[in-house]
Amino acid sequence: MKRVIIIGATSGIGWALASLYAADGWTVGITGRRTERLEELRTKSGGIVHATFMDVSDTGSARKTFLELVSEIGGIDLVIISSGTGYLDDSLPWQKELETIKTNVEGFAAIAHAAFEIFRQQGCGHLAGISSIASVRGGPVPAYNASKAFVSSYLQGFRSIAARDNLPVYVTDILPGFVDTAMAKGDGLFWVASPERAAIYIFRAIEKKKRRVWVTRRWRFVALLLQFMPEKLYHSLICGKRENA
Repeated sequence: MKRVIIIGATSGIGWALASLYAADGWTVGITGRRTERLEELRTKSGGIVHATFMDVSDTGSARKTFLELVSEIGGIDLVIISSGTGYLDDSLPWQKELETIKTNVEGFAAIAHAAFEIFRQQGCGHLAGISSIASVRGGPVPAYNASKAFVSSYLQGFRSIAARDNLPVYVTDILPGFVDTAMAKGDGLFWVASPERAAIYIFRAIEKKKRRVWVTRRWRFVALLLQFMPEKLYHSLICGKRENA
């Protein structure tokens, strides 16, 4: 039986992915901060989901919990890191910026590193992380966009190591546009995918061992446009309309 751990499975994409993998017969480990949601998903799964509390911003405890969960489910084939945070506040409070960095950068790196070390030792595995369309360029919530750029770059680094060492360890960078979750805030959002639809895209991309996947595909062209747009036009676009992908 194949085994997956999904970090951040109490809502949104993580919840939808956990449900998909459980329905597909995988042994599923899930983590998050809302224990009642974890228990709800575990109960609905019929016993093949193993749930445990984790706050990724507490990196020492999170790594320990992750390793214990790997042991509990008897090993690991796939790790998906879906945990993340973001906010919209024009006053740019430092505490919120710091919270974003601790969760999206430190927390992500702590688990991604632990997972890659296991895969390198066992000689196989698949690591996937959820970045964002926001990773392609800075925005009015600096820590959020920068943290997602870190996620994509960190994953690419592991992919480089696997290629250098000729390891069959696969790494997938997942870049959603707008998904109908608590993270998608603001007016005038477009091309909004449901968490369930996003999860299907991600599930299929991981199955095909893709290096990078845009959710949905049309966001790839938006990303290219944002990357090469003149800065004055870019600032006018993103500051004239709130967004948080």
